[in-house]
Amino acid sequence: QVQLAESGGDSVQAGGSLRLSCVASGLSHSRYLMGWFREAPGKGRMGVAAIDGFGGIAYADSVKGRFTVSTNFAEHTLYLQMNRLKDKDSALYYCAAKAIERPYIQPPLGADVYDTWGHGTQVTVSS
Repeated sequence: QVQLAESGGDSVQAGGSLRLSCVASGLSHSRYLMGWFREAPGKGRMGVAAIDGFGGIAYADSVKGRFTVSTNFAEHTLYLQMNRLKDKDSALYYCAAKAIERPYIQPPLGADVYDTWGHGTQVTVSS
């Protein structure tokens, strides 16, 4: 059973940076689709970035050019480097995963695609 554990959330000033980490355990499949999502109070869960085991990467328009998703396969860790943070980036950030057999044309950012979720890490950006 795959388990995901996020860390790295913090309170920062607008314009600052944070790096979120997600450590995966119990991996039994050869390739996974992994994504970062966020949920702000009163809003739905929104896909931020996704990366599949074939090298495909996707970003939400609102974070393109500011956020970078990456993986360290040897350490089973997913990262999200967040630069030039804005107050609207404040949210609970979740890591998600799904075992896959083949690449996507573009890794999906829809939450309903993923079947394993972490518990989240809080990011608060103040202006």
